[in-house]
Amino acid sequence: MENYTIDILDNNDDNESYTLYNETYGNLSCSSNDSVFYINVTQQYPLELAMPLYGYAMPVLFLVTTIANTLILAVLGQRHMRSPTNAVLMAMALSDMLTVLFPEPMFFYMYTLNNHPKPLSPPSACNAWTIMHETIPNLFHTASIWLTVVLAVQRYIYVCHASLARVWCTLPRVMKVIAFIFVLATIHQAPRLFDTVYTPMMIESDEECVEVCVMSYSSWVTDLLTLDFYFSCYYIFRVIFVHLGPCLVLVILNVLLYRAMRQAQKRRQKLFKENDKKKECKKLRDDCTTLMLIVVVTVFLITEIPLAVITFLHVLSAKEIVQVFSEESYHIVHYFFIISNSFIIFSYPFNFAIYCGMSRQFRETFRDLFIRGRRMPRRDDSTRYSMINGPPKTCSTEV
Repeated sequence: MENYTIDILDNNDDNESYTLYNETYGNLSCSSNDSVFYINVTQQYPLELAMPLYGYAMPVLFLVTTIANTLILAVLGQRHMRSPTNAVLMAMALSDMLTVLFPEPMFFYMYTLNNHPKPLSPPSACNAWTIMHETIPNLFHTASIWLTVVLAVQRYIYVCHASLARVWCTLPRVMKVIAFIFVLATIHQAPRLFDTVYTPMMIESDEECVEVCVMSYSSWVTDLLTLDFYFSCYYIFRVIFVHLGPCLVLVILNVLLYRAMRQAQKRRQKLFKENDKKKECKKLRDDCTTLMLIVVVTVFLITEIPLAVITFLHVLSAKEIVQVFSEESYHIVHYFFIISNSFIIFSYPFNFAIYCGMSRQFRETFRDLFIRGRRMPRRDDSTRYSMINGPPKTCSTEV
C-alpha cells in the first residue's frame, strides 16, 4: 500500500506544495503570517471514513493481526519447520505485523480517543505523527511486497528449475536476500525522515492562541533538488518498483506456477497408473505447497492491485500527463486510498487461516505447540524446502 497513507501530489503554481496539511487564511492575531500550513489531523483524512476504519476497526484488526502473525512466527520458527520458504513467510508475517503496529498508537490516540480536532504540537509530536503513521508503515509494507515477489520467484525455481533450487534457494542465501530487502526498503524511505521541518507557531483558534506545527520542506529538497524533482522521483519509483512492477511480476509467476501445477497433476496421474507411489506422494506434496503459495499471492494481488492502479492514476494526474482527477474531485483520491489501504490491512490475518487450512504440518505443529503444550520432536528431513501439506494417509509426511 502506499501504505497506510499517501502524500497527495498537488501541483500548485504558487507554492508547488506537495502536502496533505491544512491551509488556513485569515487574520491571525497570534501570528503575522497571512497563511499558515500546519498539521490538522481533522482535515488530513475524511472523517466519515477515518473514524470508523482508523478509530474503531483498526484497534480490532491490530489485535487480530498481532495474535495471528505472532502464532505464525511461533509455528514457523520451530526447528523442524526451518526452510527457505518458511523463512520468507516469517519475514512477511513480521513485516505485516509491524505495518499495523507502528501507526496504531497514533490512530488510537487521534481517532479512537477523538483527539483529532486538537492542534498537534510540539514539533516532536508532529514529526512522530508523520513517521509513525506514514513513513515506517510504508517501509515495512514495501518490504512485504518485495518479500512476496521473492516467495513467488523461489517457488517458481523449485517447481520449474529444481536443479537451480539446490544452489540458489538455500537457507543462507534466502536469509541474505531477506536482509537485503529490509535494507533496501529502509534506504527507499530514509529521505522521507528528513525531507520536512516542523517549527512551532502560535495561531488564533476559537479566540485563543494555540501552538501548532508549521510544516516546510528541508533546504536540500527545495534548493538542491526542487520539490517537483524530489517527489516525481519518489512516486515514480514507487509506482514502478513497489506497486505496478511487483504486481505484474506476481501475476505472471502465478500463471506460470498454476500451469506447472496442472502439468504436474497430469504427470502424477501417469505415475499413479504406473503404481510408482513414492514419486506420486512427492509430487502431491509439492503441488499442495505450490497451491498454498498461489493462494497467498492471489490474496495479496486482490488487495494490492487496486492501490497500485489508484497510485498510478494519481501520479499521472499530479504530473498533468493525464487528467484523471480534477481539482474539484481530488478529495475522492483520499477515499480511494483509505478504502484500499484498509482492505490490505483486513487481509493480513487471512494468511494464518490459509496456512491452517492448507498445510497439515502447520496444523500439527500448531496443535502440538499450543494445544497439547509440547514442542514437536525434531524430524531431520522434515520440510527441507517448504511448508508441506499433509499427503494422503498412504504417504509419508516426510519430505
